[in-house]
Amino acid sequence: MWDPSTYLRYGDERSRPFHDLVARIPAHRPRAVVDLGCGPGTLTATLAERWPDARVSGLDSSPEMVERAVALDVPVGFAVGDVRSWHPEPDVDVVVCNAVLQWVPGHQELLTRWAAELPPGAWLAVQVPGNFAAPSHRLLREVAGRDRWRDTLAPLLREAPVDDPVGYAALLAGAGCAVDAWETTYVHLLPAAGADHPVLAWMDGTALRPVRAALDATGWADFRAELAVRLAEAYPVRQGQVYFPFRRIFVVARTGAHAEEKM
Repeated sequence: MWDPSTYLRYGDERSRPFHDLVARIPAHRPRAVVDLGCGPGTLTATLAERWPDARVSGLDSSPEMVERAVALDVPVGFAVGDVRSWHPEPDVDVVVCNAVLQWVPGHQELLTRWAAELPPGAWLAVQVPGNFAAPSHRLLREVAGRDRWRDTLAPLLREAPVDDPVGYAALLAGAGCAVDAWETTYVHLLPAAGADHPVLAWMDGTALRPVRAALDATGWADFRAELAVRLAEAYPVRQGQVYFPFRRIFVVARTGAHAEEKM
């Protein structure tokens, strides 16, 4: 289960890649805009501000997230749904999928299907975290690989669930799109306030979610405590804060008839 409050604990840091992604979509007057994996809807609302004449909708698999989004009272239609079964309607000119596809095994097939189903000249914009080789995620897998938790957790934590920018660029270029792909490493300065190490608190909102769901209360407390010790060694507190590098992978693709145009 997703917890909107936990996810939004670092809202400014999590929202920056979304804004950087959307800034590279040069659509002028799209008819319909869809945010796949809209979460609590705060970022989806900015799409309605940018394209006020478009029909904007958000889809998320978490009822808790959609409930929070609906409460925003913004001109966006929110619904619970699975991105794996989503198909674009004929007037969808912009699709945004931010920090979602790392949770979807085989999402490369989804991307090629969406590119084929979108109308010519539509925009498909995707961002995924590329931090799976970082100490945070490496230590998560190491703790999960201990005898006590291996059988329960090992199937839940994939070592490389996303491609690099070249992989996504080649995939969507092969689907007939014009492609703009890049990566950025953000250095988040996380205040070391409160009882929890800030990187652990960050991971509570995302990477640790399947771990918490799989363990009982005692197992979760023990797992989290052991990971906390290792994270504190990997990410020491300096000047009252932790420097947390986080790599993100971006791709913006334009489909069909206008794919020969430069982006």
